[in-house]
Amino acid sequence: MRDPDDSDLLEVGRIDRVHGVKGEVIVNLVTDRLERLSSGSRLQTPQGDLTVVKSRPHQHRYLVYFEEIKSREIAENWRGTKLFAEPITDPEDETLWVHDLVGAEVLDQHGVSHGLVVAVVSNPASDLLELENGDLVPLTFVVDIEPQRLISVEAPEGLFKEKN
Repeated sequence: MRDPDDSDLLEVGRIDRVHGVKGEVIVNLVTDRLERLSSGSRLQTPQGDLTVVKSRPHQHRYLVYFEEIKSREIAENWRGTKLFAEPITDPEDETLWVHDLVGAEVLDQHGVSHGLVVAVVSNPASDLLELENGDLVPLTFVVDIEPQRLISVEAPEGLFKEKN
């Protein structure tokens, strides 16, 4: 078992609560990769690995039976546990992933560095890159990405705070 805090594992969900008496739990996924809950999938947690036996949608979340959780009493001990998994590599997929953005340096069209991305903020119009200094950069201004390294943006004047 690898410690999720000391690796490149991605958080993919959380066990919210117990459902029923046979150990089934409600999982809130934080990924759109539903194969994370396919039968036989292994998820890692600080408490140990879990193997999906079966899952099904339930009120915007998922009901999941894990091989290692065989009763309601055992399931109660897993409540609130975060679930982690290896990144899925798909060369055909052009999706921008948060783990590819956080930690990358943002460089504008003039070659000026504006610091590192510390978070990606969900926003209805366009998700925002949050920089170390608090600047927010809409993803619509991104023109090129070298995952986990460099993000080139074409930003309008006044987007970034003045440097002292």
